[in-house]
Amino acid sequence: MIAIIKYNAGNVQSVQYALQRVGIDSLVTDDETVIRAADKVIFPGVGHAQSAMQYLQEKQLDKLIVSLRQPVLGICLGLQLLCKHSEEGDTSCLGIFDTEVKLFPPGNFKVPQIGWNNIGEYKSVLFNGLVNEAFVYTVHSYYAALSNETTAITDYILPYSAALEKNNFYAVQFHPEKSGGIGETILKNFIQIT
Repeated sequence: MIAIIKYNAGNVQSVQYALQRVGIDSLVTDDETVIRAADKVIFPGVGHAQSAMQYLQEKQLDKLIVSLRQPVLGICLGLQLLCKHSEEGDTSCLGIFDTEVKLFPPGNFKVPQIGWNNIGEYKSVLFNGLVNEAFVYTVHSYYAALSNETTAITDYILPYSAALEKNNFYAVQFHPEKSGGIGETILKNFIQIT
């Protein structure tokens, strides 16, 4: 069973629908027992880092998430919250990834970044079967800096981490649930991780 963590950040239903499209059953829950018993866990999110972390702490989901041993996939805000710190609200995050989350610098590009962008330089089983420079859908104003845990790179204003990985934690900045066949392949690859 796949558990999708329910917390004070939107987007959980679209992830559940995407899993249904590839024939995978899931449950949206904030129940610790159910999450711990799940084969895989997805930690999605859209929203503000500070308020999301506050909610996780109130529900003690912060301690639960970092203690999980099964494969965990963070999506968008989920990736950012798995990092050590976000400039959004000067927020201390979960610290799985030793990476800072920063606001895109001002310049000639629109922020937030909204739309399709390509990813490349894959170093993860999440991207098995994908052509290099595959296009995915993104919506975000903050990005995770490049690090030793970066497993895919993209560029908008500057190069940044499109994906991160450490031990049983995987994360993507883009939205696989909104990225058509490419996103479905990534979700299937995650489900197949043992």
